[in-house]
Amino acid sequence: MIVIEVIGLEPPCDKCNELLHNVKQAVKLTGIETRVEKKWTLSPEILEQYGLLLSPALVLDGVVIAQGKVYRTDRIIGLLQG
Repeated sequence: MIVIEVIGLEPPCDKCNELLHNVKQAVKLTGIETRVEKKWTLSPEILEQYGLLLSPALVLDGVVIAQGKVYRTDRIIGLLQG
């Protein structure tokens, strides 16, 4: 199972919402077993674990893939199929 974290602001900004939507679409289209989690950029856990500077961020299995970017659905599918 792949764990995908979409890390952004609370309340979510447009970019955070768009990235989360794109991730959910990619998961749906690939059928790959995943767990999608939405997390807050400024939570102590996230600050300690990742120290992100920009949001939204995309994390796959604990590896930061992107910060401050909204990956399109097709690019996320490519990452999942890897």
